[in-house]
Amino acid sequence: MNHWVIYLDNNSNKKGFIKDFKKGKAPLNFLEFENKTGRLFSPFTLEKLIDEEDKHDKKIISTEHQSLETMSSGEQKRALLHHLLSENPDYIILDNPFDNLDIAFQEQLKDILKNHSSQISFIQLASRRADTLSFINNYGKLDKNEFSIIENTEFSEGYSTETFSHVSIPKAITTYSCFQNPLISFKNVNIAYGDKRILNNINWTINKGDFWQLSGTNGSGKSTILSMIFGDNPKAYGQDIYLFGNKKGSGESVWDIKNNIGYYAPAMTNKFNGRHSIENMLISGLTDSVGLYTIPTELQKRIVKQWLTLLDLHALKDTYFNSLSTGKQRLVMTARAMVKRPPILILDEPTAGMDDDSAALLIALVNKFANETDTAIIFVSHRKEKGLKPERILDLIPSKNGSSGIIK
Repeated sequence: MNHWVIYLDNNSNKKGFIKDFKKGKAPLNFLEFENKTGRLFSPFTLEKLIDEEDKHDKKIISTEHQSLETMSSGEQKRALLHHLLSENPDYIILDNPFDNLDIAFQEQLKDILKNHSSQISFIQLASRRADTLSFINNYGKLDKNEFSIIENTEFSEGYSTETFSHVSIPKAITTYSCFQNPLISFKNVNIAYGDKRILNNINWTINKGDFWQLSGTNGSGKSTILSMIFGDNPKAYGQDIYLFGNKKGSGESVWDIKNNIGYYAPAMTNKFNGRHSIENMLISGLTDSVGLYTIPTELQKRIVKQWLTLLDLHALKDTYFNSLSTGKQRLVMTARAMVKRPPILILDEPTAGMDDDSAALLIALVNKFANETDTAIIFVSHRKEKGLKPERILDLIPSKNGSSGIIK
């Protein structure tokens, strides 16, 4: 069987390639797949199935006990893969199959794919070269719309050496209360939903300037912990949780808490689908708005100019945000979360779906935040990102009694 990997960067027209392939307009190198039955293992497929199940109130790949929409990302991918394999296609296109999956399930997925590789051809679209499946025997890359074969598969990982060392992190123009340590404290926190235990005796303290990575398998409780810090999870009330010196549920509003925290997750990018310039995107981080609807002050413009210079984007300041590559959008959004120099910065899977070079650039920026500011950073990721330098790791280890937290 012929199996392909096609390496992507954040300028690759992946959607166009998939669309053309399904219409029989694939590059000549893929003529063997013409008139054959194919399937797509992709978030696009999951979105379509979720929509169909919701509209028609029927189960397609949902189980008796859980709908597709309420499954974790890992459970969704597992259900989708088994569904596609059961249809016995000639080939399956794998769209960044390991994104948002914990290491254990990545290994399970690799084994499943390898076991079927003698009956089904796989065409893997990969942003990370380390994700390449072991049985791949053909290599290519997609440069915007142009596909080409890679003859030599022994290439470097291509990590950027950029470290943003030429400009310091701009100063804050927002004045925060003089918070004392700890900024966040969890003491023997236990969370359950009905009979399902999620967290078991979590003890975690975050002080000014700390740099933490929060890790754990899919479903281990990472999102639950974040929702108790940044969200309005009612399960937090009655627990021994302190945020900025106040016990959770002692009268503060969720907006009071959010005002002291910078937060970014890739899904937030979809909120900014209007015609916002890069400059206005960063200024909106100072005003906590989706878009800019007030005239910025000279001080705001001066600080944002420094941020644009730091990101090497000043020449593009009037460029529309939604016209940028994924990599540049993530840099802007990460900087936007930090532009107020908040006491705490939470980055939730910020490198998911990024190519190697773009991810390395973002990691360099986060390391710079840690080195030059007293903002406490919580970096959430399934991956062990090359070059990331957290001081400590809180690893959630699941059990029947809920996940315990191991500090490394």
